[in-house]
Amino acid sequence: MIGSLPLDAPELEGALSPALAAIEARLLEVVSNADETINPPTSHLAEAGGKRLRPILTLLTAQLGDPALAAGEQVRDAGVAVELTHIATLYHDDVMDDAPLRRGAPSAQTVWGNSAAILTGDVLVARASQLVAALGPEAVLAHAKTFERLCMGQLHETLPRPAGTDPVAHYIQVLADKTGSLIAVSARYGAMLTGAGRATERIVEAFGERIGVAFQLADDCLDLVGDPAALGKTPGTDLREGVDTMPVLLLRQALAAGELDAAGQAILSRLSTGDLGDDEVLADVVDRLRSHPVLARTQQMAMDWAREAVAVLDGLEEAVVAGARERLEAGCAAAAGAGTGSRAGSEARAGAGSGVEAGAGAGVGTGAGAGVGTGAEAGVGTGVGTGAGASVGIAGASAGAGTGSGVGTGAEAGVGTGAEAGVGTGAGSGAECEAALAETRRRVRLVRVGMEQFARLLVDRAA
Repeated sequence: MIGSLPLDAPELEGALSPALAAIEARLLEVVSNADETINPPTSHLAEAGGKRLRPILTLLTAQLGDPALAAGEQVRDAGVAVELTHIATLYHDDVMDDAPLRRGAPSAQTVWGNSAAILTGDVLVARASQLVAALGPEAVLAHAKTFERLCMGQLHETLPRPAGTDPVAHYIQVLADKTGSLIAVSARYGAMLTGAGRATERIVEAFGERIGVAFQLADDCLDLVGDPAALGKTPGTDLREGVDTMPVLLLRQALAAGELDAAGQAILSRLSTGDLGDDEVLADVVDRLRSHPVLARTQQMAMDWAREAVAVLDGLEEAVVAGARERLEAGCAAAAGAGTGSRAGSEARAGAGSGVEAGAGAGVGTGAGAGVGTGAEAGVGTGVGTGAGASVGIAGASAGAGTGSGVGTGAEAGVGTGAEAGVGTGAGSGAECEAALAETRRRVRLVRVGMEQFARLLVDRAA
């Protein structure tokens, strides 16, 4: 169990659960750091609980990057920021929908009024923005674009659809904006803040957007078939609030195509003429929708979107391994230093056969020909010293040029992460690099299993 999700992954649970607990503590701190007037409304929904899906996903994708950063402060703050942003939208949604309950507790506007609830949501967005500001400009831009999509999705749902627009396609875009965008950036932050690489960021972001759509489609089903105690609201609440969810939109689509059956026409008639404020009328419409094929079609759509989300992970392993190679190469270059700045330059001489000095300036330049390469060997062939872009993995590894001439005692040029390849034909350094990449592959496969379980759990609840 990781947070609210029963993920069957003990190793992931051991890595993620402490960080998620730290995120929860930080979240409750951030929502209650003002005064006795402001704290009650700003902490109201956070204290009411929640699934914390978004920070869980941030922590999960952070496992794809540098292990030393995976549960670090930046990743944890990103998890707090995405959850704060999500909670802020709930305050605004409840005002727009006039919802009496949220997470089993009275909604904020029923306690403090609409104006206070709206302003509370704004305060939480501001606090999320402060957290993101410390993560760097790229993270700030991603958050700003996400918040724009959240608002545009809500506007597209609120304002009339343009004439001739397909209602189902329009609604899917609304879900992608309102729900998918924030889950997508939650996944991206984990990869971004641990240096997992651009390709990895794109893959997990695409996963997040698709699983967000699947999640919302599953919610549309739960609005009809869910347990009221678990939902914290009455079945059919979306219908009562005038929201056309996917089952109803499928009826309207069939009607426009002249393909709607008599049962579907009766449902639409009840929706348009009945008083859905009456519990009996609402219950009747809900019962009719439960027995109509549009419910099963919506469930199938949720599963299809979840399968699409999992399918985009097919390129994940190679993307993560490529990102790991980049980090290894950068670590080698940073550890080796430039020119005479490396320890190899002051303590060792390599390439006796060709007279090339390690780190003394010979063959340094930009480090061409040195580094990790494919992980098997690096810097073989031409005389390259252990200057910028070159490194020797461990003490005693051979360095230099051509035939791999010997290294003097004490020769070593930084390890970086401890698993980089060296220069020349040193077998030990190449083996360590391969071991590091093999561990990366193992970790990716573990995370992928976790992400597949994440996707399945989000849609299975509506089955």
